[in-house]
Amino acid sequence: MNEYDMVTIRVPGSTANLGPGFDSIGLALNLFLSLEVERSNSWEVVMESKELEVFPTDESNYIIQIALKTAELFHTSLPCCKVKMFSDIPLARGLGSSAAAIIAGIELANVMGNLKLTNEEKFKIATEIEGHPDNVGASLFGGLVIGCQSDDEVVAVVDHTIDFDLIAVIPKLELLTKDARNVLPSELRFSEAVKAGAITNVMVAAFLNKDYALAGKMMKKDLYHQPYRRKLVPHLAEIEELAYKSGAFGVALSGAGPTVICCCEKGKGNELLGILKELDLGMSCCQLEIAQEGSSVHVQKYV
Repeated sequence: MNEYDMVTIRVPGSTANLGPGFDSIGLALNLFLSLEVERSNSWEVVMESKELEVFPTDESNYIIQIALKTAELFHTSLPCCKVKMFSDIPLARGLGSSAAAIIAGIELANVMGNLKLTNEEKFKIATEIEGHPDNVGASLFGGLVIGCQSDDEVVAVVDHTIDFDLIAVIPKLELLTKDARNVLPSELRFSEAVKAGAITNVMVAAFLNKDYALAGKMMKKDLYHQPYRRKLVPHLAEIEELAYKSGAFGVALSGAGPTVICCCEKGKGNELLGILKELDLGMSCCQLEIAQEGSSVHVQKYV
């Protein structure tokens, strides 16, 4: 690409875990982080969304730092750029804003540094940064991602066929992931771990078989994180009760929370959204879709 080209990077947000799929299952959502990039004499970040104005506007910006560090891994330097950023992914709400930023930074390095990374290489870098593959996998690949990270590799199964409506109930309060992780136990008894793993296995199989009722039943049985995080998100129990009564097949904390994701069969989301809005929970409610396409990069050529 020449110095006059414009690059557009678009990355979906995500919900993770879906209950028992702790740190391994992610689902891409139609909330997006977008970057418009052009070469410049120095690094400059222009925030097009008010919520992003809390972040640095120079090369200390997290996304720029991810890009620079990714380029360093391959002994490459990046040209300075002017980057316009827009996002409709709420911050610190469990909707994958940090994972989307990581993927955006890697995509920025890849295109501006001409790294020619495969998706598998991007996935490995992103997982090492994030610490788990669920959110970054969903943002990179789109659809439903079931990932596993080990000492020497990260692998994932990606499905782009599941489709159902989602309602996000988003509290005004923030919940930082580190705070939500501090309430988790350091270990589970062997028998408890076996039971928890079996629940996750059945949930994944049910989703892939489009048996959403069974998948939702397994979502209720999570033993990994929701039992411990309920004290941080007292609204979860209330929303669960209301949503299940109103037609949802599954309800779960989105990632570490505090957002709660309600899943219902295709075509029933608008009705559930109306019911939840009428209840006036003092929280924002919105209908979302599964983003089947992951991150994308478009280069607009100028001669």
